Amino acid sequence: MKRTPSPLRHNRLSTLNVLNRRTARTACLRLTVALLAAGTLVGGASACGGRATTHHRPGTSHEQAGGSVGRLLAADDGSGHRLRQVDAEGAPAVTVAVRPDSEDGWNVHLSVRNFRFTPDSVGGAALPGRGHALLLLDGHPLARLYGPWYHLPGSLVRGAGGGRTLTARLYADDHTAWAVHSTPIQTTTPLTTAPPVGTPAEPRPDRTLEIVISQGKVSPAPGRIGIKRGQRIELRVRTDHADTLHVHGYDREARLPAGRTTTLTLTADRTGLFEVETHESALLLTQLVVR
Repeated sequence: MKRTPSPLRHNRLSTLNVLNRRTARTACLRLTVALLAAGTLVGGASACGGRATTHHRPGTSHEQAGGSVGRLLAADDGSGHRLRQVDAEGAPAVTVAVRPDSEDGWNVHLSVRNFRFTPDSVGGAALPGRGHALLLLDGHPLARLYGPWYHLPGSLVRGAGGGRTLTARLYADDHTAWAVHSTPIQTTTPLTTAPPVGTPAEPRPDRTLEIVISQGKVSPAPGRIGIKRGQRIELRVRTDHADTLHVHGYDREARLPAGRTTTLTLTADRTGLFEVETHESALLLTQLVVR
């Protein structure tokens, strides 16, 4: 005859089961803490038989957490970011187009190949063809881009003392610079200037005079140039030694670097005879007769 467990015995068994489960969870937790402290716990199923553990930055995959792409070089991009070299075939590529904005500054557009912008993964591990771009003005870091478009304010360029070139360079999510043949993957384009909309373009000169100074001699020989009041004259002077150009009566000056052509444009808004000469060498270049 089968005996039915008494309610008291049943309650004791239930209590033991609960205590055993709590003891197991406590032991598992202690084991996990110990493994983490020893640095031995890895991704995958946990040592306690629970759900798989990622152990990487939230929002990234196992591949992003442990992915290894290309070869990390000892060289850097010039600003402390190491180069991550990949094969030329299938490597990321970038081109940049810059055009003046209708109101201010420039609109910059990056065209990429074998690459996509991944702003959500920045700070993660390097994955093939993913990351962000860095804009550099005359080689100096300007802005980080997480997409193909960027508006470059004119004030930003003026605050940097002006700029001649704009460079776009590609980076991985871990901030290493993508490279081919130990060279960063980048492109450079001239930064052209244009007058703001609503600002009239500077009028063309009515007269242009080109002067060359070589071994203390002026060519063409100094003479008198007659112009009407209100007209604009452009002086283009090239010299083989450094000097200073000066237009008497108008108090206009310009530096004359050796071996370069300097342009000085002025409006003849007063009548009379005005000499154009150099300061250091005291050479007479021409005389302006304004009527």
